[in-house]
Amino acid sequence: MAVAGSAVGIGNFLRFPVQAATNGGGAFMIPYFISLLLLGIPLMWVEWSIGRFGGGFEHGTAPGVFNSLWQKNRFIKYFGVVGIFGPLVILIYYTYIESWLLGYAVFSILGKYASANTQAALQSFLQGYQGIESNQYFSNIGIAYTFFIITFLLNMFVIYRGIKGGIEKLCKIALPLLFIFGIFIAIRVLTLGAPDAANPSWSIKNGLGFLWNPDFSALKSAKVWLAASGQIFFTLSVGIGVILTYASYLKKSDDVVLSGLTAVSTNEFAEIILGGSIIIPAAFAFFGPIGAQEAAKSGAFNLSFVTMPLIFQKIGGGAIFAFMWFALLFLAGITSSVSLAQPTVCFLEDEFNINRKKAVWIFGVAAFILCQPAIFLLGHGVVNELDFWGGTFCLVLFATIEIILFAWVFGMKKAWEEIHHGADMRIPKIYKFIIKYVTPVFLLLILGFWFIQEGVPTILMKNVAAADKPFVLAARIGLLALFITLAALVKIAWKKRKRNYK
Repeated sequence: MAVAGSAVGIGNFLRFPVQAATNGGGAFMIPYFISLLLLGIPLMWVEWSIGRFGGGFEHGTAPGVFNSLWQKNRFIKYFGVVGIFGPLVILIYYTYIESWLLGYAVFSILGKYASANTQAALQSFLQGYQGIESNQYFSNIGIAYTFFIITFLLNMFVIYRGIKGGIEKLCKIALPLLFIFGIFIAIRVLTLGAPDAANPSWSIKNGLGFLWNPDFSALKSAKVWLAASGQIFFTLSVGIGVILTYASYLKKSDDVVLSGLTAVSTNEFAEIILGGSIIIPAAFAFFGPIGAQEAAKSGAFNLSFVTMPLIFQKIGGGAIFAFMWFALLFLAGITSSVSLAQPTVCFLEDEFNINRKKAVWIFGVAAFILCQPAIFLLGHGVVNELDFWGGTFCLVLFATIEIILFAWVFGMKKAWEEIHHGADMRIPKIYKFIIKYVTPVFLLLILGFWFIQEGVPTILMKNVAAADKPFVLAARIGLLALFITLAALVKIAWKKRKRNYK
């Protein structure tokens, strides 16, 4: 449930339908499922297996787990820093975005944005709330910051209570509740019919066709294949280091094969069945094919905070459905954000012998400070920068390192035995070949294509506005300093461990 909670997040309901609608519709599902079979499921099994293996050596985070897999190499633990750095960077901005959802859930019940009944007005409402502009809705960032404080403290409270008393209890409540909300909203959307009598072709049926009818010509584009593989990383939370940490708490006899598949299937239900049945079909039914296309291209923020509130204003009981929508996204967000904190907290516990409560206090103070640039420099490209390096690049890099380490250094024979230890079902033997050859090559190709197509422009900030470049540069310097700090902590921890061993 905890791993499923980590995987089921905001991206299932916002990012997936956008990716599908803009990358060939139903045809997008071909590279999507290929990526799921060749990347997502193998990496899920690998992370569950190496996490459980590292847990046997009293390591719950990537530096220690990597060191357990390759004990003769004294540098491999520093590659594991990526598995702490990535989730921490994502948490820095994710918590603030998550707090918007809590704020909008409250606003839905109070009717706070009821007077904003056009797309432009709702965009202005959002920007005022975010503190990007001062307008008739908000004069400063005070309300948004209050919801951030509440959200941050909720996260810390759950983490403070521990795995069983906090994260497990949260997921047992939040996951069923968000699924109930999602099913109610999906049923309401799917029963809308053609709500605009003047445009009978703007129906939910045609909206589903707009999303799922395949454009097979899109399969010729490398961009579509990269988008599909990227979505699999995002949606399953593989390549972050979180699953590895959760799996370190397992007993040697626990089944990682079935557990991994269960987490994947739970996530895919949320993404394909619910995520694919709400936003894009509803946008088509109310705004037509052109409006739906524009909504899909407008991005996840606009879809959630502009398009959907506008749709809910047009249906009976809209305030209740709007509340369920934002509550659903908030619950999906908090089950993910508490998992993002776990690798850092676990690192402090395992490598520095700090008790859970003290580790959470240390982490909470540091994380709160690190969150501030994402809040106050939102309009200057800082969040986009954090999202790219923490939420995109590090995912692929970390996954590449761990699959090569597990399949090639640890050895595929031992790896295969480790995966099946305690398993009630056998993985098809073809996956032995996939894990050793196909998945690593797939990941290396993704990294290679990125460096060829986008690497240099990204590094040189070609797509960054001139006014934002100083802020983006400062963010990069801050990220580098954070990575060096984490690497230094790893070095200190190992020196301490060596002294204690002697």
